[in-house]
Amino acid sequence: MEKTDSRYGAYLAILNEELIPAMGCTEPIAIALAAARARDLAGGLPDRMELEVSGSIVKNAKSVVVPHTGGLKGIEAAAAAGAVAGDADAWLEVIASVDENAIAQIEVYLSSTPIIVRRAESDLDFDLTVHAFRHEGEREHSGTVRIAEYHTNIVCEQRDGLVLHEVPLAEIGETAEGLTDRSLLNMEAIWDFAMTVDIDDVRDVIGRQIACNWAVSQEGLAGDWGANIGNVLRSAYGDNVKVRACACAAAGSDARMSGCELPVVINSGSGNQGITASVPLIVYARELGSSGEQLYRALVLSNLCAIHQKTGIGRLSAFCGAVCAGAAAGAGIAYLNGGGYKDAVHAVVNALSVVSGIVCDGAKPSCAAKIAMSVNAGILGYEMYRAGQQFYDGDGIVKKGVENTIDSVCRVGREGMRATNDEIIRIMLGA
Repeated sequence: MEKTDSRYGAYLAILNEELIPAMGCTEPIAIALAAARARDLAGGLPDRMELEVSGSIVKNAKSVVVPHTGGLKGIEAAAAAGAVAGDADAWLEVIASVDENAIAQIEVYLSSTPIIVRRAESDLDFDLTVHAFRHEGEREHSGTVRIAEYHTNIVCEQRDGLVLHEVPLAEIGETAEGLTDRSLLNMEAIWDFAMTVDIDDVRDVIGRQIACNWAVSQEGLAGDWGANIGNVLRSAYGDNVKVRACACAAAGSDARMSGCELPVVINSGSGNQGITASVPLIVYARELGSSGEQLYRALVLSNLCAIHQKTGIGRLSAFCGAVCAGAAAGAGIAYLNGGGYKDAVHAVVNALSVVSGIVCDGAKPSCAAKIAMSVNAGILGYEMYRAGQQFYDGDGIVKKGVENTIDSVCRVGREGMRATNDEIIRIMLGA
């Protein structure tokens, strides 16, 4: 792809928009971000807070440890951390610099401050509003922040009831709010871009992903995090490259879901998806002796492939996002093994055929096992095609051509699983 092609700049922009660092699971971190900004608008530490959150936010924030809180979990803990110690200018690293004194203050604040959480009356899967109230003498000050559609998309800010910034709901959307048009993505163009991109143009964003996500993976293997899926895999199945790829990716999630205080470079708003789309390729590149350039190209391919799939599903769904990232990793692994475009896209189609039924029931330790299964499917998808095997048009939701199969899977995740998502949320809330 020539640099003069309009898609070249767009694809670079998409990578820089999506591959950003985040400290902790991104849904509670978005809550912390909103709370920190609402605190600033209210003029100081709130005396009370009221939150309105969509069901999918509840699902993804309910059971995960919030970093830098001493092991606290849940929506209220995330809001308290943001209000007490959050740096709103740090975005998804809003609570990355919390010290020991602040951790103690967060626990005290959480136990002594009313924080009311309600389900948002919204049709959006991603929707959260934080209202912060602070008394100064007899006067009550307030700050309100709403984030919708994706984790850093602040669509409303109010101070003492005065609207400072607001985006009408009809205009909320990934393109309307300044993100690059994702409809420009397709597998053939992604492959072309990945094979021809000037490495210097992606060196910073991909290099940061390699450094951050490999570090959290190694911490997951070294420590006692979650259900230790990474180490279970290694001890049960040996040490070949396929096992290591699955284990190292799972280990990153082991650590991240249990409060590890290391940043992760995310993909499609998810740290787990960022880990899944990157760590297996690092493992394979080391095993195969791939050059740095080859690893960078593989990661460009994998990341954009994952983003392409998730664009059609949405940020939050009952469809496990690790499935998309695992299929994308399969495409990158195909390239590292010397495969061409056909190998990569058949790896994606085959993988999606196998694991598209995995549901997302929120962020928690079992995500690591789902990541392992999804990476395994991506590898299997490639190995199938290398052995002359594949799934064909008419095999379930598989359609002729990678774009048609991706569209089928997106329809399942976006439309078909709406009722599933609602039922999962009701189960998690004990309804």
